[in-house]
Amino acid sequence: MTDASIPALFSLAGKTALVTGGTRGIGAAMAIALAEAGADIILVQRDNSNTTTADTITRTHARKAHIHTAELSDRASVKAIIPTLTAQGFHPTILLNCAGIQRRHPAEQFPDEDWDEVLSVNLTSVFTLCREFGAYLLSQPEARFEPGKKKGSIINVASLLSYQGGITVPAYAASKGGVGQLTKALSNEWVGKGINVNAIAPGYIDTDMNVALINDSNRNAGIMARIPAGRWGRPEDFKGPVVFLASEASSYVSGELVTVDGGWMGR
Repeated sequence: MTDASIPALFSLAGKTALVTGGTRGIGAAMAIALAEAGADIILVQRDNSNTTTADTITRTHARKAHIHTAELSDRASVKAIIPTLTAQGFHPTILLNCAGIQRRHPAEQFPDEDWDEVLSVNLTSVFTLCREFGAYLLSQPEARFEPGKKKGSIINVASLLSYQGGITVPAYAASKGGVGQLTKALSNEWVGKGINVNAIAPGYIDTDMNVALINDSNRNAGIMARIPAGRWGRPEDFKGPVVFLASEASSYVSGELVTVDGGWMGR
């Protein structure tokens, strides 16, 4: 019988999580949270120059951290991630797609190259990595998985702009709307095969991506007026949600966008 105690439900001991966008902000906080819950972490990064998250995982939380370099805007590079890692002996069962970029222009002036770059990193790489990760898990013998527990968890990072249109960010809004629908589509096919697929939709969070909004006094005031919690979000606000979605605690949760927004969408 599966252990249904609370510590067991939320434990990630013995698991390996593959994380994109884990060098700073929300991604770093979530990668570290997964390690705190017991998982070893593979960080997909453009290069090896930033080891802050990896060092925190190994030194503070005594878990293993491996950096795998890949360019998320290059489909061939993304497709090679899973085969390369498995050839090296890794067996990831958690995928966290957090990497994302933002470009701001009035819609009538939005450059083709910025549109292509945002869609490539924020949506195409997410689909490609989900596809390769899902195919890998589904190809594994059942003996590799613990009976009665899910084979794997995919957690994508969506946005409030999965629901809303935003201002001067048509590419970002399109990409995050796509992430939301992709999450549901993959869940429909895979949850019955043991792979839960969900997304986390951050609200307005105090990170590098939102510096322009934070520094715009008019926009900042308008945003703050609508957040019932009365503050911008912080990266650590995502630690609980990501562990929940990665663990057995969410075994009957799939195809969902968990909105972490201080109550914004309830207004």
